[in-house]
Amino acid sequence: MKNAKKNVALLAGCQAMLFTNNVTLISLAALAGFSLADNKMLSTLPATAYVVGAALTTLPASFFMKRFGRQTGFQVGTAMGIAGAVVCCLALWLHSFWLLCAGVLVLGVYNAFGQYYRFAAADAASHDFKAKAISLVLTGGLVGGIIGPELSKHTRDMFAVPFLGAYASLIVFCLITMVLLAYIRIPQPSVAERREPVRPLAQIMAQPAFIVAVTGSALGYGVMNLLMTATPLAMGLCGHPYSAAATVIQWHVIGMFAPSFVTGSLIRRFGVLRIMLAGVALEALCVGIALSGVLVANFWWALVMLGVGWNFLYVGGTTLLTECYRVSEKAKAQGTHDFLVFLTTATSSFSSGLLMNRNGWETLNYTALPVLAVIGAAIAWLALQRRNAVAA
Repeated sequence: MKNAKKNVALLAGCQAMLFTNNVTLISLAALAGFSLADNKMLSTLPATAYVVGAALTTLPASFFMKRFGRQTGFQVGTAMGIAGAVVCCLALWLHSFWLLCAGVLVLGVYNAFGQYYRFAAADAASHDFKAKAISLVLTGGLVGGIIGPELSKHTRDMFAVPFLGAYASLIVFCLITMVLLAYIRIPQPSVAERREPVRPLAQIMAQPAFIVAVTGSALGYGVMNLLMTATPLAMGLCGHPYSAAATVIQWHVIGMFAPSFVTGSLIRRFGVLRIMLAGVALEALCVGIALSGVLVANFWWALVMLGVGWNFLYVGGTTLLTECYRVSEKAKAQGTHDFLVFLTTATSSFSSGLLMNRNGWETLNYTALPVLAVIGAAIAWLALQRRNAVAA
């Protein structure tokens, strides 16, 4: 247990560095894209490239770590983060929109490997500590929520080339991650994990719990990304300064990760499905607040509720997923889960720019409602199945 807690603390530190990079990119990607793109409808494409890079890598990353271990995989991913940040800096220097997209795509590889920090903590934790380990690792994102937007404010105009300083700072946080990873002691893949029989992927995915885990994580993340990616653009079009948008994103990320101190305990007390339903309700509340006005306060409250709702759905979905696979199947199950999450997020990120430019902020929010209805229906379906099974 002592070693598990040490790993959780160090992995939370790695998560903090990962999300400092993430939030800096979220705060600036659409704006940097807007400044470089000839076609302004493509302004959110760099943000989309980040998610696409993660989506393309998440399954290979999972199998790479099954073969070589978590620690080696995390170091390789972090090295890709440094490479991606260097390419982004070069793109800004050369004023190249497509090279910026390529650099952010490589940064997405770092994000793909980093998404397994929470699984690394869960794999080494006892059954009772599993949900708490997942949620505590995600608390590291709280640091990113505080540092990222503040960092972007002070570094975006550090050099003559706009945004260059902010992208250069990403290299520093990747280097810190490499130092933290050197002190983590994650067991190498066991003999059982490498040689035990593995069920076909279709059989794993056909489990009701797997379906609901992916639905909650992927669609919940998709809704969150749809609204979050467009927020800096929407606030700019409403006449609000960049500093206000950065503050809103900052508090959004705090809303995403601050609940992680208690989400694991809430899941143990009330059950994973009830917490996921609460997440759906909070994301729906976000839409209601966003549609009620365009003051800074509307954006602030909407994004905070969106963040907390995402936390309940994502931690809940990840916890539910751990019920669906054997030790030998975790690379396949975890990789498929995260691939579907990133595929959904990439779609929502690109759609965000199109909907925002063509139809505006209001239509963007209305688009989220039927998606939330699907998540709620899926959770209710699984709850009914489990109740019928107990009755039988």
